[in-house]
Amino acid sequence: MSTSPSPISEASGTTPLSLCAREPHVPADRLVAEMVPPPRFGDARFSTYIPDPDQPSQSEAVRILSAFAEGLGGASRAGEGKGASGGKGAKGGGLSRLFRREPRSAAPAGPRGVYLDGGYGVGKTHLLASLWHATPAPPELKAFGTFVELTNLVGALGFQQTVRTLSGHRLLCIDEFELDDPGDTVLVSSLLSRLVDEGVALAATSNTLPGKLGEGRFAAADFLREIQGLSAHFRALRIDGEDYRHRGLPEAPAPRTDDEVTRAAHRTPGASLDAFPALLDHLSKVHPSRYGALTDGLGAVCLTGVGPVPDQSTALRLVVLADRLYDREVPVLASGVPFDQLFSEEMLKGGYRKKYFRAISRLTALARDAKGL
Repeated sequence: MSTSPSPISEASGTTPLSLCAREPHVPADRLVAEMVPPPRFGDARFSTYIPDPDQPSQSEAVRILSAFAEGLGGASRAGEGKGASGGKGAKGGGLSRLFRREPRSAAPAGPRGVYLDGGYGVGKTHLLASLWHATPAPPELKAFGTFVELTNLVGALGFQQTVRTLSGHRLLCIDEFELDDPGDTVLVSSLLSRLVDEGVALAATSNTLPGKLGEGRFAAADFLREIQGLSAHFRALRIDGEDYRHRGLPEAPAPRTDDEVTRAAHRTPGASLDAFPALLDHLSKVHPSRYGALTDGLGAVCLTGVGPVPDQSTALRLVVLADRLYDREVPVLASGVPFDQLFSEEMLKGGYRKKYFRAISRLTALARDAKGL
């Protein structure tokens, strides 16, 4: 297997970048400012979500989430108006009060949040981003991030400061809520409990627990059980369907040769060029919270010598990188084995199988995007 990009014998237009040469440091204020839908979903709206006509649950999810967003139009934090404490005349006052902590005797019935339950590729992130965009509040009163990004925020700011930072928000959207780390799950559940007390509405998607092989089937039960006291605040919306990234699309392009990848990197502005084994080694030295910054400004990622990942820790780091590349719509051109051969059969049958299938799906989509390089 190649351990370095193949040399080229002719003059090239640009000198490729290298992910392995990057060691980004991300300040806490950037972590907060970047809690918005990623570029791939910057234009996501309910109107641009295309429901599968054979899956009525998808259209139903759009309807319910649209109403949920509309109901968040009233003031939700103390000091924003009488609607925050149940006064009459506030915009959306009736539903906005649903997201305030009331005295126990007057506690509202019904959910204070929504949980989108379904397999990979059914458009959960698109719907979550659409909810963020549709909620009638300024961007600084809405937050959107993955579970990993939220735990990184707590690590950077501390628990109490994170509560203070997010408590004035109208809505917090958490994509890919992780249920495979009990410590982090308890941490975030505690954070969400505090935010619910402050009147913040919640929306989430999640991954299944290790050992749960039902993909979407058991996800809602796992999620609601793991967040324990918060479960009553969530309405689970089941979204059925097949992976839209492959719906009606051609198969992923075959891997290129090392020379083809190298030449493409040299003629593509902003492209990076790295040997896959070297990149995997570099990822072990960079905290996953910085993988987004690792990809800043890239026009494409070119990889030579792609092969099966050697172990589960490496595989999980690669999953995070694949997510960040997909979020930022960075095409990936590669030589070596096809992306559906990255993970061993044992990995694809294990507790993290959903993550690995998502990574394969997303990398395949990015390989299609790189077809013209």
